[in-house]
Amino acid sequence: MNKYLLLLAVMGSLTLNAQTDSRLYDIIEGVSAQRIAKDVKTLADFGTRNTFSDTVSTTRGIGAARRFIKSEFDKTSKACNNCLEVFYQKDLVTPKDGDRIPKEAYVVNVVAIQKGTKYPNRFIIMTGDIDSRNSDTMDFTTDAPGANDNASGMAGTMEAARVLSKYSFENSIIYLGLSGEEQGLFGGKGFAEYAKAKNWEIIGVLNNDMIGNIEGVDGVIDNRTFRIFSEPTPVTETERERNQRRFYGGEVDGISRQFARYIHKTVTTYMPEMNPMMVYRLDRFGRGGHHRPFNDLGYAGVRIMEAHENYNRQHQNTRVENGIKYGDVLEGVNFDYAKKLTAVNAIVLASMGWSPPPPKNVSIGGAVAPDTVLKWETPTDNDIAGYKIYWRLTTSAQWENSRFVGNVATFTLKGIVIDNFNFGVATVYKNGHESAVVFPSSVIRSTGK
Repeated sequence: MNKYLLLLAVMGSLTLNAQTDSRLYDIIEGVSAQRIAKDVKTLADFGTRNTFSDTVSTTRGIGAARRFIKSEFDKTSKACNNCLEVFYQKDLVTPKDGDRIPKEAYVVNVVAIQKGTKYPNRFIIMTGDIDSRNSDTMDFTTDAPGANDNASGMAGTMEAARVLSKYSFENSIIYLGLSGEEQGLFGGKGFAEYAKAKNWEIIGVLNNDMIGNIEGVDGVIDNRTFRIFSEPTPVTETERERNQRRFYGGEVDGISRQFARYIHKTVTTYMPEMNPMMVYRLDRFGRGGHHRPFNDLGYAGVRIMEAHENYNRQHQNTRVENGIKYGDVLEGVNFDYAKKLTAVNAIVLASMGWSPPPPKNVSIGGAVAPDTVLKWETPTDNDIAGYKIYWRLTTSAQWENSRFVGNVATFTLKGIVIDNFNFGVATVYKNGHESAVVFPSSVIRSTGK
């Protein structure tokens, strides 16, 4: 190969690795703080959205709220030539199911599915919670406006549907309103089991729970930082997989943690003004969110939320006490910030919607050797440009190094000693979008002693 052709080859490789998709910038610009504010106000004005509140009224209670959400999804679908499949999914709960259930009722979720053009059975999901609560989770009659917790996440999900419905994606996207969160994550549990029964391949769940507050109870005001909570390894792993990790690593390399890294990378690339904060924990200390039921069934899922919470506005009856305002009301929501976090979700949904299937059965070898070798099974897809190997120091939170190695099924990293790094492999489409990184699940046995 002459020097000119070699230069072109190098430039082509650099372009593939460095290119950005201008559509994602358009998606960011398309998110409207005004529409989010309107939806948050409408949801808060239903008075209470407690899971066991009024289901008949047109102006109050969770029934009115879920009908409003469905009607908005229907409007979005009509505007995109019926590109969304909109429906309710429900499960019956009784007091026997938990100590936060005062009476028998249906936990009703609102679902809008935007089917993928190439992989309709692969799903990326964005969720918001429909329900709200006040100081007493069993009180389903007193006001619980829930403006930030979680009308903000629900409004963000509705807005993401409006923006992304203007595009088509290879993979399917689900915009999901979940109920029963405050009573024990029943909506998420029901829908995760529904998806499992249908053999859906869920590639990631973005649970948005409180995305509108910028004034922390600690006095900090911050409209750029947000948290990504993710569990380190799947709870569904086998005893063999746990034992293997002791010798080969991967303590912080489960599918949810790789998904969190994917989000972090996408945001720092396309929204550098934002400060994504990865938290190495399933959720806040001792608490839970609606991504957990998906994690429980082995799906990748994370929680996206504000960085600085104000506990005076959470799970409180609306009141003034000793000069302090309590209650989750409209004035506690910063709609420009909610817009930013909605845009965060939207570009991750789009990027994953345009992403290829990941490599399967990634294996690694290189014990007592100067080089590291990786092997994987390649999906059948004519739009795949090749594969990228990532590696990082074992103490690093993010992938530090990468190399595009072409459309191959094995590659040897010369001079990279396996003992000092963690490794992974991602599939790369010709459009530049990548799958999440896949951590090796097996070892290539060497003859070293």
